[in-house]
Amino acid sequence: MKNIILSGFVLSLVGCMNMPTQPSQITGSYTSGLRYEGFSCDQLATEINSLARRENQLVIAQEQRIKTSKVQAAWWGYGQGDGVEASELANVKGEKEAVRHAIESKGCRI
Repeated sequence: MKNIILSGFVLSLVGCMNMPTQPSQITGSYTSGLRYEGFSCDQLATEINSLARRENQLVIAQEQRIKTSKVQAAWWGYGQGDGVEASELANVKGEKEAVRHAIESKGCRI
């Protein structure tokens, strides 16, 4: 009985290996705000809306990767890990922060 419990515990730990990161735990990578210095308030509003749409798409893609990884982990004992979605999501979050900073520094009302 002890061996069965120990085996179940080990399998549950192995099943958690290489699982993708939750989208909420992915932080934005540094992006310089110099790119947005020459943007007008309207251009900044358009840019932040575009980045928000892309962020939503990437969150959905990362959540789908998590679901797929859970199935894979149940069958093979390991997940898919993070892919391009996670790194692109970090970049988009960083760009959104740079745009927000540019909006604040220009005093735009968006």
